[in-house]
Amino acid sequence: MAVQTTTAPGGITFLRVAIAVQTLAILFQAVTAGLLLSSAHGEVLHSVGARVMYGASMLYVLAAILAWRPGGGSPRPILYAPCFLALASVQVVLGVAHKPAFHIPLGVLMFSLSVLALRQALPGASGADPLRRTP
Repeated sequence: MAVQTTTAPGGITFLRVAIAVQTLAILFQAVTAGLLLSSAHGEVLHSVGARVMYGASMLYVLAAILAWRPGGGSPRPILYAPCFLALASVQVVLGVAHKPAFHIPLGVLMFSLSVLALRQALPGASGADPLRRTP
């Protein structure tokens, strides 16, 4: 008996959820970065958000592996996810070192890349489902 491991095209997948969580976590980081300037609680929220964002990046790697190998998905997310985790690691180091000249532009880049990855993972992106492997 054959078991289908992929979802129907356009369905909600673990990979799509992981990318969405990552994108929302980075957006939260942008908001709390602004709070750093105006509130005493901004630093605590930004610190907690950094941990959540890093965890979301690790979740993205796990989801990419699970979508690719046993799920029969495209290997493309496997290329993006570890690179994004590396960027998140650099971002954390720059934040701890208080290097805003590099930390802020890298955060903007990460948000842009995450939005692009989310757009690619959504159904109907560029006419085909990028999460489905073509025969």
